[in-house]
Amino acid sequence: MKRVFKDTTIITMNSNRECYQDGGLVVEDATISKVGRVCPEDLATADEVISLPGRVILPGLVNTHVHTSQQLARGLGDDVSVFTWFYNRIWPFESHMTEEDSYISTLLSACELIRSGVSTFAEAGGQYINGMGKAVTQAGIRGILTRSVMDIGEGPMKMLDPVEKLMASQEEMLDLWHNQANGRIKVWFALRTLLNNSEKLVLKTFQLAEKHGVGVHMHLSEILEEVEVIRKRAGFSPVGYLAQLGALVPYLLAVHAVWLSEEDINLLATHDVKVSHNPAAALRVLGFPKVTEMMARGICVGLGTDGAPSNNRMNILDEMWLTTLLHKGRLHDPMAMPAETVLQMATIDGARCLHWENEIGSLEKGKKADFVVLNPNTVGMMPVHDLVSNIVNSMHSDNVESLVVDGLFVLKEGKILTIAEDDVIKESGERARAIAKRAEIHLTPRFPLC
Repeated sequence: MKRVFKDTTIITMNSNRECYQDGGLVVEDATISKVGRVCPEDLATADEVISLPGRVILPGLVNTHVHTSQQLARGLGDDVSVFTWFYNRIWPFESHMTEEDSYISTLLSACELIRSGVSTFAEAGGQYINGMGKAVTQAGIRGILTRSVMDIGEGPMKMLDPVEKLMASQEEMLDLWHNQANGRIKVWFALRTLLNNSEKLVLKTFQLAEKHGVGVHMHLSEILEEVEVIRKRAGFSPVGYLAQLGALVPYLLAVHAVWLSEEDINLLATHDVKVSHNPAAALRVLGFPKVTEMMARGICVGLGTDGAPSNNRMNILDEMWLTTLLHKGRLHDPMAMPAETVLQMATIDGARCLHWENEIGSLEKGKKADFVVLNPNTVGMMPVHDLVSNIVNSMHSDNVESLVVDGLFVLKEGKILTIAEDDVIKESGERARAIAKRAEIHLTPRFPLC
């Protein structure tokens, strides 16, 4: 199948950051075969020609940290302390979910990701990779799936398992799901947090990740209490502790990375560790990560939304806007974190964080046909004096008109083609209430109910 998309503005995010006005994109099956100008021969040999005047094409966005299984817990973690969030709300909720709950939760999450232009995401860790894998296969997007693993600490007993059982289950899921759905699904190993992971589990995780040639996704230096506990337990910061274990490696995706010293940043840079920055979650409760300082040291930083109870908005477009504002405010510098840097974080640098940059993250010949079609002609985005600035600072989900992944439309002219969205929304509400009831989570109404 050969499709030609023409009469459109194209932002490639290639190494030269080339953009085309009145440009074209030729897609053959799942692959981009031409970017830039289309010729009469391209049009004559195409199975379909799609004209997109006034539209903008850019690479599919990459969300480097999502808890898809927490989508049904949206709103349960608002206005509470971080430990109430963990121990009384989210972990009990997660521990009472079934595989079918995880499937529906992931479908709901996928709808929100699709509508915000995300073609690829990295799962932070749920209990049921089978449920997640089934949903991602159906949704038509790319996902790196992981299981949440904990073997020590104060988490719900249902979520704590011996190291041998945790590793065996992850290897089983890797055998079942890695490179499935035409290569759209990958499976990595995960570590939830050093507060809940023993040294034995950490070492075994990195050994198996290296053996299988996949990454490790973990929360690192997320909260100040984590730094204090690990210093007391091991005599190092969390980053320093991993360095002592030989676990700072290029295939580690360190999420949040809020509480870092200069020495920690140097270690991450030296070992080419990748970082996922989640600005909304940071602003809510975690702190102010030194992202500009990390990037100045050459650390690759992508963007993530975190889970629905940490952020409430699984919208990477909002994260782009927050990223530029957070660091301008943190540094008192209006020139910090410019729009072009933020767009890079959401595209090609996000792909680098997931070790997928050879196939996605930019629009280039030979790469996968993953791209977003934007309609900037809305009151919230017009006028456009500086297109990249408007994309980062003004774009909303209603500007995302279509999304193509692996050469196929998953969103076309505002309609999701792969998921019965209304049915998923209805079932999600019913399941969320049932899970909260099983977990005995009861919220007090904010205002009197009449």
